[in-house]
Amino acid sequence: MQGKGAMDALILVDVQNDFMPFGALPVPGGDDVVSVANRLAHAFQLVVASQDWHPPGHGSFATAHTGAVAGDIVELGGAPQVLWPDHCVQQLPGASFHSALDVTGIGHVVQKGIDAGIDSYSAFFDNNHARDTGLSGLLRSQGVSTVFLLGLATDYCVKYTALDAREIGFDVTIVTDGCRAVDLTPGDGERALEEMRAAGCRMLDSDQVLQLRG
Repeated sequence: MQGKGAMDALILVDVQNDFMPFGALPVPGGDDVVSVANRLAHAFQLVVASQDWHPPGHGSFATAHTGAVAGDIVELGGAPQVLWPDHCVQQLPGASFHSALDVTGIGHVVQKGIDAGIDSYSAFFDNNHARDTGLSGLLRSQGVSTVFLLGLATDYCVKYTALDAREIGFDVTIVTDGCRAVDLTPGDGERALEEMRAAGCRMLDSDQVLQLRG
């Protein structure tokens, strides 16, 4: 909950072209989160967007591994890694935010996955927790104690951002109608929500968030 002198932040997780139904790594219904993000952004003083920002040939790409296909699991940087189609490559259109996303209120962009040798699902750390993106320091410097999360995908980048936020002491609210799952295995999205709930995350839809924020 928001304490005296504290501020809340809205984090938009990877609302990028390649995660849309027309993109290289499509999340079913991914474009539905854009309108939710736009509805909520005006209700927060601080809006942060994370952006997958991979160099060409990133180690999480199936094409970087001879004979591998998307969905295979390998070890990358000492952590288990699902292999994906090439996506969100730096400077390419697929890495851009969805054209309908209102970016005018975004105060800071966190680029992640920039090291070819380790992926970064979380907006806070890489998958081995060896590299800090600087997001936690930014939030602390602004007096943020509670973060509200929405974006793509529920079962990967939203989940790991939420779990890391809880681990380092933030209160976390998941905007449930602003998230969509990859569901590589059917039910992954629902299991991710349960995992986040078990870690202490609060679940609200966007109407409840707007009501809460007056």
